[in-house]
Amino acid sequence: MKENLILEISNAMAGILSVEQMAQLNGVLLQVISSYSITADDELMQENNASNERLLEIFLSAKQVEGCTTPTIKYYGSTINQLFKKMPKKVTNYTTEDIRAYLAVFQQKHKSSKVTIDNIRRIFSSFFSWLEDEDYIIKSPVRRIHKVKTGTQIKEVLTDENLEQLRDNCTRVRDLAMIDILASTGMRVGELVKLNREDINFNERECIVFGKGNKERIVYFNARAKIHLQQYLAERKDRNKALFVSLAKPHNRLQISGVETRLRKIGKLSKIVRVHPHKFRRTLATMAIDKGMPVEQVQKLLGHVKIDTTMHYAMVNQTNVKLSHRKFIS
Repeated sequence: MKENLILEISNAMAGILSVEQMAQLNGVLLQVISSYSITADDELMQENNASNERLLEIFLSAKQVEGCTTPTIKYYGSTINQLFKKMPKKVTNYTTEDIRAYLAVFQQKHKSSKVTIDNIRRIFSSFFSWLEDEDYIIKSPVRRIHKVKTGTQIKEVLTDENLEQLRDNCTRVRDLAMIDILASTGMRVGELVKLNREDINFNERECIVFGKGNKERIVYFNARAKIHLQQYLAERKDRNKALFVSLAKPHNRLQISGVETRLRKIGKLSKIVRVHPHKFRRTLATMAIDKGMPVEQVQKLLGHVKIDTTMHYAMVNQTNVKLSHRKFIS
């Protein structure tokens, strides 16, 4: 654009100035214009007239290029669309007060937790920061809205006794294998349902899973999980390549909802509250750190990008804190 502008001015002055003067003019123009951002009127008008929906579409495309998963992109889209519906104004005209008011009303109406509100704030921050970076707005209105203080909540983990109770109430070897795989690998339920038979290396007791952002990592299972997996696969008559399939014909690949439903049922039989796949993951992290496994290795095992996330999952045993205090301080 800058080169075109200099060329147009040069052509207009070509019949007036000498060759030496033209050279001086081009040099001055190049030096002065280089520090400015120039946009054609039609392009500027097109940018200014871009609808909220169009800007959101471009933003979501950018997040996809960055490697965000489909569920994450959908969550971003639905969250920002809700803002558009409740505050139908040009996105470039949003103010800090608008965002604060929206968050306050949303929290009051839906009785949302502080964690939920902060998640929404983070999504808005990402969107408006992108608008700022792309020069659609001068400054993000979310800059002055700080992180919501959520406090620390100790979440429950499964004890060794709980795990044995769950195993005792499994009526199918598939469920035994599923519980042992979750308990010994700490993999996500989304990773579990994507596994195929060929992904399992029984000799090394390991398998490759695809985590968030389609990142590969190796996870390891124990001898108990190996035995139950082999028993489960030996009794299967179907040809589905999936590692875990439904019990009923036609034995389709087990989905996340199927795993959650089955674990919830086994949990009720075992009289253990809130049994879900993620509880096994948190239990593994806690147990590993509690027994002295370096947190960096736990981070690698769980597939976390940031070590802070690993520490959030791991709940250190209070008894060990007391013993350590007596050993190192008292």
